[in-house]
Amino acid sequence: MMPNMDPRTLRNLMAKMGIKSSELNATRVVIEMPDKQILIEQPQVTKIEAQGSVSFQIAGIVTEMESNVAMEVTEDDIKLVSEATGISDREKVKAALEKAKGNIAQAIMDLEKEKS
Repeated sequence: MMPNMDPRTLRNLMAKMGIKSSELNATRVVIEMPDKQILIEQPQVTKIEAQGSVSFQIAGIVTEMESNVAMEVTEDDIKLVSEATGISDREKVKAALEKAKGNIAQAIMDLEKEKS
C-alpha cells in the first residue's frame, strides 16, 4: 500500500485508473509444472484486471512437490505418432511417447533417429 493512504482512497484511485480488483474465495491453488507442483494452502487470492489483461496475486502457505504423475498416452497419440513415423509396433510407439512425457513431436523425432 501507499503510505498514508487508506484502503478506500486507494480503491477509488484504482477504479479511476480502470483497474478492478476482487478477492476470490479459493481453498487451494495448484501450479502444475512438468517436474513439480506448487501447492498453496489457505490462499488469499486477488484477481486484478487492468488494460485488458487479468492477473492474480496469491499469498498463502507454499509447498513444493515433485511430480510423479505418469503422463497418460492416448490411442490417438499412438496412432498419430505411428502414422508420422511409419512404425506399426504399438508398444514401441507408446514407449517413445512415455519417454517423451507425452510430447508428440519429441517422440516422433526420437523414433526417426532410431530408424536412421
